[in-house]
Amino acid sequence: MDLSNSLEEVPVLVESSGLLPFPEFQYSPDNVQGPGCSIDPTEVNVPGCSCQSHSCLPGSCSCLQTYGQAYDTSGKLLNLIRTDSYSSPVFECNALCGCSDACSNRAVQRGLRLKLEVFSTKNKGWGVRTLEMIPNGTFVCEYAGEVISFAEARRRQLAQKSMDHNYIIAVREHAGSGSTTETFVDPAAVGNVGRFINHSCQPNLIMLPVRVHSVVPRLALFAIRNIHVQEELTFDYSGGYHNQTPEALSSSQRDAASQVSGTDGPLRKKCHCGAKNCAQSLPLDLSILS
Repeated sequence: MDLSNSLEEVPVLVESSGLLPFPEFQYSPDNVQGPGCSIDPTEVNVPGCSCQSHSCLPGSCSCLQTYGQAYDTSGKLLNLIRTDSYSSPVFECNALCGCSDACSNRAVQRGLRLKLEVFSTKNKGWGVRTLEMIPNGTFVCEYAGEVISFAEARRRQLAQKSMDHNYIIAVREHAGSGSTTETFVDPAAVGNVGRFINHSCQPNLIMLPVRVHSVVPRLALFAIRNIHVQEELTFDYSGGYHNQTPEALSSSQRDAASQVSGTDGPLRKKCHCGAKNCAQSLPLDLSILS
């Protein structure tokens, strides 16, 4: 069974022996415009370079000179180190660039190229594992879904019941002059294989915002170490934010959490990642509700 219905270059397999009920959703390899999002993620609105070479060079490419070189000559991510709680954006060459589709500054836009399988885990619901070895720095897949506004993300979180899964990811980036920009992606109803990837307190993937054709970033997942065949893929749901304990929350955050949990404090879901540094509960980002 190909979960992507041939929308990906490589079929996304689903474990045939999985006993869990499979969620209903619309598969989309790319982000789609959701409620409150004023920009169509498929619209080409990022300027391109005038390079006519097979692959762009830092000394002559306006894209690389403006945004920096994110990948090596084989298309693997160069900088895997995060220095703070905000993401550093990556810009790829795009549809307006003169370079070829084989340019090393085009990785995420090529889409899924790895053999992945959605499988039923022991105590974490569905998960994703790789059927081939993944080298460090390799682009694995996007976390694609509906791009929504802050207000819509807040509305959806408040509407969730205690047994519901929260798929909404909030990515914050430096925007210059001390300001930040936020992107909210929800793959609950429309999404790709990334929606099945579980959290880990010691993950093997990192999420970075990558801009290709649009100013709306793609949430791309890269390997931060060599990943072995049959190994489960994981990333840190906190996105760099601390996994706050109830005692560390402000009164406004406690009030927001009680709206979701229906209790006097935030509803914490147990983490089953099994890492030595496990926080024992899944990350809780209440900034959307505050």
